[in-house]
Amino acid sequence: MTGDAFETLLAYVEEELGFATSHYNDSYLDRRISARMRRTGAESYREYLEVLEDDPGEPEALLDSMSINVTGFFRNPEVWAGIGELLAELSADGGRLRIWSAACADGREAYSLSMLAHDDDRIDEERVEILATDVHEGAIETARRGVYEASRTVDVGEQLAFLDEPDRYVERSGNRFRVRDGPRRPVSFERHDLITDPPKSGFDVVVCRNLFIYIDNAYKESILRTIAASLRPGGHLVIGKAETIPPALAPAFDVRESRLRIYRLAEPVRTRA
Repeated sequence: MTGDAFETLLAYVEEELGFATSHYNDSYLDRRISARMRRTGAESYREYLEVLEDDPGEPEALLDSMSINVTGFFRNPEVWAGIGELLAELSADGGRLRIWSAACADGREAYSLSMLAHDDDRIDEERVEILATDVHEGAIETARRGVYEASRTVDVGEQLAFLDEPDRYVERSGNRFRVRDGPRRPVSFERHDLITDPPKSGFDVVVCRNLFIYIDNAYKESILRTIAASLRPGGHLVIGKAETIPPALAPAFDVRESRLRIYRLAEPVRTRA
């Protein structure tokens, strides 16, 4: 990376396009920007900045590229088995069960949560509410449609093999998979920026997996504070298997399943002013 030109480009993206580049790892940002440079034929950061300024369609293409959209149905099945046990336990009191799928990308994580609730007789799916959020409007629109296609590199059918009878929840036509109305019903989608927007409230479970590996270390704690402040007392948090709780927040969480990265909120967490 050529420092000044790269920093100038990032400043433009943050100030003019409203994407908080300062919160993300430079290596992640460079990979996404370089991919757009190859697509547009730009040979330098300065040349790509000119493309952003002159081509009305390129800002949206770049923002779409920067959206963290690596996801799948039932990614890491052993984690989903642990989530299933957690949801069954929380459902035992017969009350409402509120779940937040934060940074949901194209919605497959949120629909996996709903399918899990429908598939387990210990869980009353009628009492389950799932909010799924993402910073990118395009991802939210894709998620709302609930239609996914298998490709040379993505086998949707294999992802759904976690379920004994996936056809109960997904209608398949060739390589196209559509989530059926039953598992769609408990899920609502909205835009939310974990970096700049305030916390939610009253969630029993927040699932936010594989976001923090892209975030600059200086900002991980503040984002996790937003998530933790959205949990009810004693609520649970699920993060990615390669992720950890920042040391400053570790005392606020009890470990439920260390290997699966499932935690219980032991004390309230407030966001910092």
